[in-house]
Amino acid sequence: MEYRKLGKTDLKLSAITYGAFAIGGSMWGGNEKKDSISAIHASLDNGVTSLDTAPFYGLGLSEELIGEAIKGKDRTNIQLLTKFGLVWDGSNQGKGDFFFDAGTEAKSIPVYRYGSKKNIIKEVEESLKRLGTDYIDLLQIHWPDASTPIAETMDALEELIKQGKILAAGVCNYDLAQLKEAEQSISLASNQIPYSMLNRGIEVGVVPYAIENNIGLIAYSPLERGLLTGKYFKEATLKTEDHRNGYFDQFDPKKVKAFLNSIAPLAEYKNVSLAQLVLRWTTLQPGITIVLAGARNAEQAISNAQAINVDINADELTFIKEHLLNL
Repeated sequence: MEYRKLGKTDLKLSAITYGAFAIGGSMWGGNEKKDSISAIHASLDNGVTSLDTAPFYGLGLSEELIGEAIKGKDRTNIQLLTKFGLVWDGSNQGKGDFFFDAGTEAKSIPVYRYGSKKNIIKEVEESLKRLGTDYIDLLQIHWPDASTPIAETMDALEELIKQGKILAAGVCNYDLAQLKEAEQSISLASNQIPYSMLNRGIEVGVVPYAIENNIGLIAYSPLERGLLTGKYFKEATLKTEDHRNGYFDQFDPKKVKAFLNSIAPLAEYKNVSLAQLVLRWTTLQPGITIVLAGARNAEQAISNAQAINVDINADELTFIKEHLLNL
């Protein structure tokens, strides 16, 4: 595994980091607790020392599963990355900026973006309890909140750093203007942002700014939630309640399939899976510090960790880039 320094902080994170959205179950068609715990253990056993989660993932379940999985392990060898600012519980419901309804036909669960100082302090205490720890390595606002001044949110993060409850502060889904405004109040460790072969918008603006100002970039959805593994063009199917039934609609399936077919021979030549080739490509892109990869069982977790061993030379990077132009 490769370990990379996150921005201006002293944190060293695994280049392939475990993404814990799917094990929360909700929006993913459920989960299997035993498999989820096994996936976390397999990640740790294969050099993935960094685990990224959020209270919203499974409405607390993802953090609880991570807390259970790491119980009794050497905490100094594990980096916990979590978030705040998506609220759904009764005490905060209706506060902040309405985001979407995460419920079902039978039960409505309205979710709000809410980054007030009071809410951040509350959420951190809840996350610490679920994770079974007394500090969080990297705390990130999950989504920008238009109802709260960015300076207020950053002030709360600064206070938590001074208290020792978090080691570093980051943001997620911030555009260039929001990054610049946040940096007026705090030295940001990172910006967690969607980035993949199919979604490269941050290469203009965000990436150059992050490089120039030494802000780490955490790429999420590098496999576009499984689409770039190629399996959904074969036998794999999605459960009715899986959010990817709608998520995949943003992409042109014919173009994506043609692209994957064009790079498949390279994966075959290297005796690796398409997923491993795609993950490794993502870790090699300018400005990208770490890449999040989800796994719902040990087999997937091991495969993700081993992606770091895929050797892609300059000519092969050019080959992939040429085919990206067709997307």
